[in-house]
Amino acid sequence: MSGRRAKLTAKRKKLLQTVLAGRDKKAERVVKRVLRCGTAPDPIRGLYESRDGSKSRVVEYEPDTALRDTEQIPLQEEVGIEAFLQREVLPYAGDAWYVAKSVKIGYEISFNRYFHKPEPMRTLDEIGDDILAVERETEGLLVEILGRSG
Repeated sequence: MSGRRAKLTAKRKKLLQTVLAGRDKKAERVVKRVLRCGTAPDPIRGLYESRDGSKSRVVEYEPDTALRDTEQIPLQEEVGIEAFLQREVLPYAGDAWYVAKSVKIGYEISFNRYFHKPEPMRTLDEIGDDILAVERETEGLLVEILGRSG
């Protein structure tokens, strides 16, 4: 065997975790990092208070990427992302949080709403006249097809 060693980079570590590790729903959460003393817990941003015996510390957990989701929040949301999450997400996923760095601001333009000019619908009288005209055109057609005289 040669004396070569492979460097365990973050990318390789993630690959090994993905391939070799199994998911256990009953397992405790994995701590990604422990934050400095004095950092306030902020669950909506993923910073949770954790007790280790008598010590209290703030930790950030490793997210489960299989549960990752995105939300489109209207730009006109008056009270911001936090209020939207409190109202629309946390009642259904109580341990959800968002990463402030991953927030992207954009705008969706509905082309149909702004550029499509729909043609006015026909009136019921116009539709009724068309139906009567078709009836007149096909009046003797059924008799002619069946070969009977009425």
